[in-house]
Amino acid sequence: MIGLLPKALTVNGEEYTIRTDYRVALTIFEAYNDPDLSQADKAFVCLNCLYETVPPDISAALEQAAWFLDGGAKVKLKQLPVKTIDWEQDEGLIFPEINRAAGGEVRALEYLHWWTFLGYFSSMGECLYSQVLNIRQKRAKGKKLEKWEQEFFRSHKELIVIREKLTAEEQAELDAEEEYIKSLC
Repeated sequence: MIGLLPKALTVNGEEYTIRTDYRVALTIFEAYNDPDLSQADKAFVCLNCLYETVPPDISAALEQAAWFLDGGAKVKLKQLPVKTIDWEQDEGLIFPEINRAAGGEVRALEYLHWWTFLGYFSSMGECLYSQVLNIRQKRAKGKKLEKWEQEFFRSHKELIVIREKLTAEEQAELDAEEEYIKSLC
């Protein structure tokens, strides 16, 4: 039915109730962004967070989960896109704009459907985050930045460049190196 927000997904002809709050989707994205988790672990998090009862056909359940998390889009990608959004890194830029679009603090709400959250996200107008996204997308496509965009990039590189997530082991190694360097000073 047009205009209804899904509360269940159909997997192999059977309906399965899902958890539709935006926090569930963001938790799933956080897991998929975690370099310490295997692909199987990430799928496990997705299925167990989203479905109240996980369907037996894991592949079909994941396909439906992707459809839901993509806001109902049927997109077939030939190759993985370059990442232009990092929900964790961008949180401080995203939520003020979501709140502006929603007319209030969405994090204070007990429940907000994921698709409603995506609607607010999509309705962000011209803002700092839209400039960050625009530059990320241009760079991902290899397009030349306008002069003002080049200056903006230089001034706000820490906002624009998506930081690589390190595994716990890599982070421990980096921390040890930093401690060693500090001990020399």
